[in-house]
Amino acid sequence: MVELNTSRLDAIYRALGDGTRRQMLRDLAQGERTVGQLAEPFAISLAAASKHIKSLESAGLIRREVRGRTHLCRLEPGPLASAHEWLRFYEVFWTQHLDVLDRLLRQEGEPKPTTKPKRK
Repeated sequence: MVELNTSRLDAIYRALGDGTRRQMLRDLAQGERTVGQLAEPFAISLAAASKHIKSLESAGLIRREVRGRTHLCRLEPGPLASAHEWLRFYEVFWTQHLDVLDRLLRQEGEPKPTTKPKRK
């Protein structure tokens, strides 16, 4: 299994651990957004939205660009690929184990051949 930078991975999963931030990332997958646009779907202040955005920034999941007084945010997909790579190990692990379980259950459900006693 490939080991990734632990502190970087910790920051990514910490950022992904909040539903508001996950929704912000989902919105950013559609294109860049201002801080106000990211805050809009939630009942939160711009200051609270900014804290969420800083968490996403520190994890490297988004990039913020300042244009005048407007702060535009853009998704950075690279760190998500790193998180997926780490999870991929467990996807393979569980797929293999569930395949074995599936085979065993199918074998258990198959009718057993019956042997009739031989007549003399």
